[in-house]
Amino acid sequence: MRAANAQSAPVPATAWQASLPAALAQAQATQRPVLAVFSGSDWCRPCMMLQQEVFDQAEFLAFAQDRLVLARFDFPRNHKNQLPAAQTKLNEQAAAQLNAGGEFPLVVLLSPEGKVLARSSYRAGGPSAYEAYLQPFLAKK
Repeated sequence: MRAANAQSAPVPATAWQASLPAALAQAQATQRPVLAVFSGSDWCRPCMMLQQEVFDQAEFLAFAQDRLVLARFDFPRNHKNQLPAAQTKLNEQAAAQLNAGGEFPLVVLLSPEGKVLARSSYRAGGPSAYEAYLQPFLAKK
């Protein structure tokens, strides 16, 4: 556990955006693609697995730090987990643009200009498998 805590240092630098326009603005400023994640954190088992196995891992956060702008759009169903109305609206706006089909989990990689580069879902294998999947798209930028 100590090793995981020691590797958690990159977390602030890889903070998740909660607004697609803000994420795209950061992407344009840094010339990094956006990794937009659509999840149902309290009802979608594959969403929870993806979060725990990949996105919560220090290894992934370290990988993303200088390569990606991270954005998360959550759609919880349980009343106790409901988001503030303003955040729900931002999430719905992002979904209208990128996830009209309502797929969960959905991970969309966007160019800094907002062009969809790739779409994915849950992938087994933890951070290293997800990094290997993303690497070819990052090399093209």
